[in-house]
Amino acid sequence: MAEKISPETRSRMMAGIRGKNTKPELTLRRWLHAEGFRFRLFRRDLPGSPDIVLPRWNLVIFAHGCFWHGHQGCSYFRLPKTRPDFWENKIERNSERDREAIAKLQAAGWRVAVIWECALRKEPEVTLRRLSSFVRSPQRKLELGLG
Repeated sequence: MAEKISPETRSRMMAGIRGKNTKPELTLRRWLHAEGFRFRLFRRDLPGSPDIVLPRWNLVIFAHGCFWHGHQGCSYFRLPKTRPDFWENKIERNSERDREAIAKLQAAGWRVAVIWECALRKEPEVTLRRLSSFVRSPQRKLELGLG
């Protein structure tokens, strides 16, 4: 299938995709700070370099983009029609890395929260309230998404 956009346009689009400081991450960080939680960002000494780390609460938070992390059943995740094998392998490997990092963090005694992009887009207040309850609870894992 022929590409519908020029290579220059595709390059510019892909260059605009960030790996850090994404909109979901910034939303979480603003809210956590406003609620009085203090945190660290992208601790490279922890498996998976979590997006947000709350050391006092022994908690790590991952803000997952629905496309890049393969959120099954989500309206924001759709496998591209061009080069489907490449994208399927890439997204599956991202998901595998996520599972491995979460397992290692839990084995090391960390509590883990995974907040999906769709939950922050569609129901931000509900998602953030549930996250706040989780931070203060003894629960070990939380996953919030609408997929």
